[in-house]
Amino acid sequence: MKATQLLHDLGQSIWLDNITRDLLDSGTLERYIAELSVTGLTSNPTIFDHAIKNSTAYDTVIARKASARQSAESLFFDLALEDIARAAALFRPVYDRTDGVDGWVSLEVSPLLAHDTADTLVSARELHTRAGQPNVLIKIPGTPEGLPAIEEAIFAGIPINVTLLFSREQYLAAADAYLRGIERRIQAGLNPSVGSVASLFISRWDVSVVDRAPAALRDRLGIAIAKRAYKAYRELLDSPRWQRVFNAGARPQRLLWASTGTKDPKASDVLYVKALAAPFTVNTMPEATLKALADHGEVGVTLPADGGGCEEVLKQFADYGIDINALAAQLQDEGAKSFVKSWNDLIAVVAAKSAALKTAAAH
Repeated sequence: MKATQLLHDLGQSIWLDNITRDLLDSGTLERYIAELSVTGLTSNPTIFDHAIKNSTAYDTVIARKASARQSAESLFFDLALEDIARAAALFRPVYDRTDGVDGWVSLEVSPLLAHDTADTLVSARELHTRAGQPNVLIKIPGTPEGLPAIEEAIFAGIPINVTLLFSREQYLAAADAYLRGIERRIQAGLNPSVGSVASLFISRWDVSVVDRAPAALRDRLGIAIAKRAYKAYRELLDSPRWQRVFNAGARPQRLLWASTGTKDPKASDVLYVKALAAPFTVNTMPEATLKALADHGEVGVTLPADGGGCEEVLKQFADYGIDINALAAQLQDEGAKSFVKSWNDLIAVVAAKSAALKTAAAH
């Protein structure tokens, strides 16, 4: 039995952290669903940038739409929503079978809105409506400015993937925003069952300290941060506040491991997958990591609910002068800026392709 199946049977959902039109057209995504236990998918500006820049699969549609007077951003969302809708249709049987627990596909609002609460909410509502599928999560960054938008989106019944979380504290703030939205729905007499995941980024921690910590602590910070957040997650699920909303018909907001591709060439290519095996969580994997897990990976010991000694590891990093809270804020800020750069690159690629294809058509 493949490790992907073992992980699925353990109770962890495997989502693919990638989407391209080639992946859809070739039947590869269908094969991953059928053979590698993939039950969801996430996307981001970087993924779409690479997909459109490195493929001709979008050119026909871009050429057809090039004559229309629309912005490159508008054209991009046309392209992205086509892909997202097709992927959501493939995962719809999973969504129906699990009654909305699984089978989700994620699309991000423009990262240019990361610090704009009102426009983030407007964009989230519009994108979810345009997607036309119930199993589409709209990604909103868990930045301080994003949290009010997350609460309002949940209150409005829009399923949300809270992205760019890097610490226990940032995760808890996102969970609180989700809960406030659900509690308001209950008070308003609305259905409190609104899908959501909270995405904690892992590998960037280890990249950020690779030159600041000793070899004995190499590739251990991201896992320790994840364990600390998992402990908080389990405690939150057991809290009276969460149990009250569950009793009223709400569904839990699952913790999702993001950025789980190994960046260290000296480390196992399934390092974070094996270390973070845990029921009732999601691991969204880059394609290479998914294939590696299916080929030669194995499922590790289940993540302990008490954090498994993570505080001792974090103390060792603190002893080397690494301020976890300050670094978490820095990583979130850098992550937001990185997505903005990818977004700008993406929009430039769409604009350039559109202009080139329009010129070619004219001749």
